[in-house]
Amino acid sequence: MPTIIPFDTLTDLYVNLSKKYAGQNKAVFHHKLDASIGFEPVYWDQVTEDVQALAGYLASKGIKNGDPVGILSENRYEWAVVDLAIQLLGGINVSLYTTLPPNQCEYILQDSQAKIFFVSTGIQLKKAVEVFENCPELEEVVAFEMPKNKKHMEHDFVRLFDHAMREGKKLYKEHEDTIQGYSKKVKPGDVCTLIYTSGTTGKPKGAMLTHNNICSNVKAATDHIYWDDKDTFLSFLPLCHSFERTAGYYACISCGAEIYYAESVDTVSRNLPEVKPTVVISVPRLFEKIFNVINKNVEEGSAFKQKIFKWALNTGQKYVDGKRGLVSIQKSIADKLVFDKLKEKTGGRVRLFVSGGAALPPDIDTFFQCAGLPILQGYGLTETSPVMTANRPGDLMVGMVGTVIPGVTVGIQSLEKGEIIAQISGEEYPTNLSSEPGEILCKGPNVMKGYWRNEEATKEMIDSDGWLHTGDIGRFVDGYLKITDRIKHMLVNAGGKNIYPGPIEDMFKSSKWIDQLVVVGEGQNFMAALIVPDFEVLKKFANAEGLTFTNTDELLDLEEVKSVFKKEMVQFSKSLASHEKIRDFRLLANEFTVETGEITPTMKVKRRVIAEKYAHLISDIFKDD
Repeated sequence: MPTIIPFDTLTDLYVNLSKKYAGQNKAVFHHKLDASIGFEPVYWDQVTEDVQALAGYLASKGIKNGDPVGILSENRYEWAVVDLAIQLLGGINVSLYTTLPPNQCEYILQDSQAKIFFVSTGIQLKKAVEVFENCPELEEVVAFEMPKNKKHMEHDFVRLFDHAMREGKKLYKEHEDTIQGYSKKVKPGDVCTLIYTSGTTGKPKGAMLTHNNICSNVKAATDHIYWDDKDTFLSFLPLCHSFERTAGYYACISCGAEIYYAESVDTVSRNLPEVKPTVVISVPRLFEKIFNVINKNVEEGSAFKQKIFKWALNTGQKYVDGKRGLVSIQKSIADKLVFDKLKEKTGGRVRLFVSGGAALPPDIDTFFQCAGLPILQGYGLTETSPVMTANRPGDLMVGMVGTVIPGVTVGIQSLEKGEIIAQISGEEYPTNLSSEPGEILCKGPNVMKGYWRNEEATKEMIDSDGWLHTGDIGRFVDGYLKITDRIKHMLVNAGGKNIYPGPIEDMFKSSKWIDQLVVVGEGQNFMAALIVPDFEVLKKFANAEGLTFTNTDELLDLEEVKSVFKKEMVQFSKSLASHEKIRDFRLLANEFTVETGEITPTMKVKRRVIAEKYAHLISDIFKDD
């Protein structure tokens, strides 16, 4: 649906929505203040009052056009209030992942030169207090909640959010003219946010996204994928990530849709049936977990249950392929016997799942389509605000990340010759265009202004012709974009063969035995893998087989366990080329986490960190090679 009000800046977006819904009793956000009460709505009039109060407070602290303000918080209503107040003043939102350790928070605060820092819980306040003295530009920390450890509130530079809001409400009239002056000065080319890349290598860089970057992307995305003021969204992906920020926040409110904030990432499965959303924006991890749980339940069921499930999937596939008549009747039966139970767990009203941030394994994509819960894959980077391509309702292909969105141009550059071998603009739909693989490039109003205080990195990312180099390898297939892998992730074996680990790893994710897997084998004669098992499944198996173990290491050392994974490697490797087959592996007792440094907050694998941390295991695999 086209957006419901005109806007060229995020400042316009807020101001015009606030005016449109004044006195209309229109809800925009929903949150849980008390688990026993359930979700409570927040109406636009309340949002306007709160944003004005906080803007009054920030203005009294000297925040003006172009000033960076930090936020370290989970998704919640206060996050939106802070963001909208920053945009009203023409400031710059600097958001941080709550999973970041203090030293990384310190780096981002220092680099961005943030003046005020909003934090959520006591855990986040502790980080802010710890780094405050090392951040010379930082003047104040504002905590959303009273921490259990009151000593963190004893510092002169710490304020409670409620106190700031009360003070700001009194001060708004005094600063109203100043605030309106700042608001009117905001231009589409002004930077509205710094989003720091997760940094799979090196220090994070602050992508400067302008009002025009995000606003153009919001308009293009909502034109490409339809949603409107009857839709409800469950928000749980971090708002500091560009995908959730653009698609799950700004695009939602621009169409009059309503946003429910999940209590936490861990409560999504519980919140889904409570909220009954119509659109869910997620990363593949959620769909992988749902798929694996269903597979486990089926495999543990009777032979009859397994037969029914297989029949339902086959019927769903026929329906997806366009067959009707008797198939329509069979699909209704399949829904009642199998798929309706899955739909109930998602709330029963989901019409669209939207997936981004990483590749969605084809098996999982197909399963959800057969179930009548289509997943629209999209693709983009933080640096492209982020959407470049996306599938559309009723027009999606498994394994593809869709067609180019309006206003954006995507090119494929030959890795050998360096020339652009194909390109598509969003207004075109050349269904017959296919290309060889190459690096994916992007041009358009969504491409970032550059990296904050880092011209060298900017020049490496955006060439003199204005093409942004994604570092991803892909190709066009009948007008759709297909991602192959990252250039930096490419492995070259001893025979000089290029191997892209991403698709191989995605394939193995559909195994019920595997939670996480990383392919290794640079410069070697064969490929191998480091595997984090699904320990719930593995322990059930061990107990059922009467195997004895006292800890995880002993469990993984059992020959019966190793035999299970050997069979999985052989089975899955059948569909791989000879040089891609996984011929050996090591099982890991600990999962890859953000806290231990092996993955980024957006769930991307830090291959260099894993290679260093598990160098002894990798060396052991190839010692006789």
